[in-house]
Amino acid sequence: MKIVIVILILVVALIALLLIIAFFIKKEYVIKREIVINKSEEEVYNYVRFLRNQENYSKWVMADPGMKKEFKGTDGNTGFVYAWDSENKNVGKGEQEIIRLVEGERVDAEIRFIKPFEGIATTSMLIEPASEGQTRVVWSMSGKNNYPMNLMIPFIDNLLGKDLQMSLGNLKNMLEK
Repeated sequence: MKIVIVILILVVALIALLLIIAFFIKKEYVIKREIVINKSEEEVYNYVRFLRNQENYSKWVMADPGMKKEFKGTDGNTGFVYAWDSENKNVGKGEQEIIRLVEGERVDAEIRFIKPFEGIATTSMLIEPASEGQTRVVWSMSGKNNYPMNLMIPFIDNLLGKDLQMSLGNLKNMLEK
């Protein structure tokens, strides 16, 4: 019986410690990854501005080819919404909306997650010259995790950063074919 009480006290102490630590961790996160693609800025921008093209390079979209998809508006234009719904817990349910386009330079989108957790993130794809015939693409994601979920923020860069880098590699391979 004493062992059960000691284990229970340790579990409660660990939970309390994590909650105290979460109180001091920032709530906002920003993740950035970049890659250089051997194509012109115009070619790269004209590809990434269309959210449907993410089916060819985004690790998250490619994770469940059978997910339900719904599209609202005109792809490649502000206000276009790409909604998804998947039974795959790593994909979940949500929607992505183009919220800002700067011709030849950037595509900003808001991602609204519904399942397996609710949340909002903003992504940006910046298109900039690297050198003659090469374009640098900087993909960033930012958001906020409220207390106590902000405990995950120290791990987000590593977890989501790998996915962003893999997706950028897929984008490079797709465009350089």
